Amino acid sequence: MLFLLSPAKALDYDTPAHVASHTQPLFTRQSAELIEVLKTKSPQQISGLMKLSDKLSGLNVARYEAWSPKFTANNSKQAALAFNGDVYEGLNAKTLNEPDLQWAQAHVCILSGLYGVLRPLDWMQPYRLEMGTALATARGKNLYQFWGSEIANYLNERAAADTSPVVVNLASEEYFKVVDRKALKPRVVTCVFQELKAGQYKIISFMAKRARGLMVRYAIENKLESVKKLESFNLEGYDFSPDVSEPDRLVFRRQTAQ
Repeated sequence: MLFLLSPAKALDYDTPAHVASHTQPLFTRQSAELIEVLKTKSPQQISGLMKLSDKLSGLNVARYEAWSPKFTANNSKQAALAFNGDVYEGLNAKTLNEPDLQWAQAHVCILSGLYGVLRPLDWMQPYRLEMGTALATARGKNLYQFWGSEIANYLNERAAADTSPVVVNLASEEYFKVVDRKALKPRVVTCVFQELKAGQYKIISFMAKRARGLMVRYAIENKLESVKKLESFNLEGYDFSPDVSEPDRLVFRRQTAQ
């Protein structure tokens, strides 16, 4: 199985990585192409394009200027350790040991507006470029058109070694849309996380994000290799709900946040 995650806006480049293992990102040529487009934008244009404050737009313009096609220990950090939002608090990669991180490397893909796909140990330079950004390039009017079927083709290659390939979608709708479903060959299974609120089960965004990270953490620690074993996920009070699930849509519910 391949697990898909969204990236995070928040980044942590202050905490030193607890492992030295790293790999180079796979789509550097495409990233460089996007950076060249971003470098033509003023802070005001970036602010309007990404709906950022003046401070954040200035920070990211500086990041684009500093970005280099050469990734080093001085300008980069492993992706799973650099991202710092709700998903990555659930994943808590900084407490995973080397064998666990290597398993994650073989089974987890982080979708990215700038990098296309990042493996957990891929070196990543700091950036802000959400997948939904309407950044026009020579390939089209937005990042979905820029990436086209490249990400689906990459996932097909990764899954080709499996006899029954499965992509477990734990990404947001904004990010999963970049995967060309017509080109994608593996089966897709989506996990949904719901909370009991006012007598009804609902998806609460920040809790669902954390749960997606927890699911990947659970898969890593238990070396899960089949969809059926996903149903045993039970971290922080979640339980599988077979009565509202479907073969390719697994629903996990909890009554109170832990």
